[in-house]
Amino acid sequence: MDRLKPWILGVLDILTVIAAYFFALLLRFDFRYSAVDKAYLMGYFHTIPIWCVATVVVFYIFHLYQSVWSYAGLAELWALIKSYMVLGAATLLYVLVVKAPALPRSCYIMGILINFCMTAGIRFSYRFLVVLRQLAHQKDKQIQKRVMIIGAGAAGVTLIRELQNTDRISSQVCCVIDDNPYKKGKYLEGVEIVGNRYDIVNMAKKYHITHIIFAIPTCGAEDRQAILNLCKDTNCKLQIIPGMYQLLNEEVSVSKLRDVEVTDLLGREQVKVNNEEILADIAGKVVLVTGGGGSIGSELCRQIARANPKVLIIFDIYENNAYAIQQELRHDCPDLHLETLIGSVRNTSRINSVMKTYHPDIVFHAAAHKHVPLMEDSPNEAIKNNVMGTFKTATAAARYGVKKFVLISTDKAVNPTNIMGASKRLCEMVVQMMDRKNPNTSYVAVRFGNVLGSNGSVIPLFKKQIAEGGPVTVTDKRIIRYFMTIPEAVSLVLQASYYATGGEIFVLEMGDPVKIDDMARNLIRLSGFTPDVDIKIVYTGLRPGEKLYEEMLMNEEGLQETANKLIHIGKPIEMDDDWFLEKLHQLDLASRQESDHIREVVAEVVPTYHYDKKPEEAKV
Repeated sequence: MDRLKPWILGVLDILTVIAAYFFALLLRFDFRYSAVDKAYLMGYFHTIPIWCVATVVVFYIFHLYQSVWSYAGLAELWALIKSYMVLGAATLLYVLVVKAPALPRSCYIMGILINFCMTAGIRFSYRFLVVLRQLAHQKDKQIQKRVMIIGAGAAGVTLIRELQNTDRISSQVCCVIDDNPYKKGKYLEGVEIVGNRYDIVNMAKKYHITHIIFAIPTCGAEDRQAILNLCKDTNCKLQIIPGMYQLLNEEVSVSKLRDVEVTDLLGREQVKVNNEEILADIAGKVVLVTGGGGSIGSELCRQIARANPKVLIIFDIYENNAYAIQQELRHDCPDLHLETLIGSVRNTSRINSVMKTYHPDIVFHAAAHKHVPLMEDSPNEAIKNNVMGTFKTATAAARYGVKKFVLISTDKAVNPTNIMGASKRLCEMVVQMMDRKNPNTSYVAVRFGNVLGSNGSVIPLFKKQIAEGGPVTVTDKRIIRYFMTIPEAVSLVLQASYYATGGEIFVLEMGDPVKIDDMARNLIRLSGFTPDVDIKIVYTGLRPGEKLYEEMLMNEEGLQETANKLIHIGKPIEMDDDWFLEKLHQLDLASRQESDHIREVVAEVVPTYHYDKKPEEAKV
């Protein structure tokens, strides 16, 4: 049937041309057929085939036979107007060129106007009939979702149309919110704009809203945070359009909506980096990513792959993760020279073999144990993997001519209270020591806070607990953390590789810290539940080695700005490199002997490390 619709429309267009000009001729002679001059009748019958063909051709050129008229709107009306402007110009040209026109000149004007009205009526009546059918269907179907749209712009219009026209979604758009005061009281696709952001809570109650869709892709981070904070107090399910690119790619639809995340409530813009400079710095180079299958490592691989490196090497001990990112990149970047290798950074022979075989220009060292509670129970593994793994990889990098070595560090390295944080501080010291001893390689570290959505992070845990009906577990009501997204973390790492001259610790300006308790409560509200009513929150107490707050920079480091105002550089800390190497040897020996006193050795090297002298008593 869909294939026949253009042909049916073509036949109807021909019939309307015939009828419109004949009606115009009758109108010219006051509807007295006998008064019509026979010459005009003969002219009509001779010229009408030409106008029929011309009309169909012009309509085809302006895609009037390719439009979906069940969704006809201003775009289709404008195409129709342009078509008749062309037909009108052709008619005028004909009248001026032909001295003895086939019809009275007034008939051409009236014929075009009548024809336009008939054509528009036929096409838009189809839309009207579809709307009537949908209204009848909506009366019969049971409405499961009552929707509020925030944003009376192009994205809001598109979503309202889709929600109204689809038979697959049992929803009804009940009202629209927009901050423009001149829009209040007006209607968008038949739905009233009932107020601004400060009316959200009251209107949600008035219209019994169950779902809210945030449809302002151009909204800034602060405004988005403010509006969504109002929305979460409604206990409605919240969804959002991902970004402006959806509009540019004409991808605004219900299927593109995503649930509102806690990241939307952080209230700061994404960290911006100069991608062109960074990608140009990586292009044509051999790049090695250790821990390439992890959350940060895999995102590094994705972004590096788009920079057209000579070779990208994924190195990971966990074969399932390595395989997953390998298959993804093979699909997304078929021309990429990709090598996926299994091995451990703790294995000196293996890491030396990789460096010797591929001679990477840049190494991103993301391989590490990062779970604080698990490392408290296995402190020697933190030293073996994090500290000695970094030392062995950094040493191999110097031996085989690596130009840049970038360590992935953490805010937990600052004044650490757990062995994982202390091990990462030791890694930073390794990097700074190696930079001083190896002038041909630039060693840097990148320090950032908690990464939202990474493996083992708090958000996936909270989501899982909410999906199971609770309770949601928070260690302490006072605990606060700095947060960033995975793309932000990776952007910072790549930026550091570009800025690196050697020995720096790059630190991201992450804005205000977030209370974990507030985050848990917000996530519960964003899921459409009420904290402590629908979903309980249970406080379990601080885990061994866990701090109430994290710091981003040690006092003795100081700060330097970079071209990116959100990225700072911590100055290297002076230390005796020979003494440090000796301590590394002691740590290596103690960890391999599974020493019970490994924390004491670490504390000798990292004076800012403070730990519970009797960690066994802190275990649950």
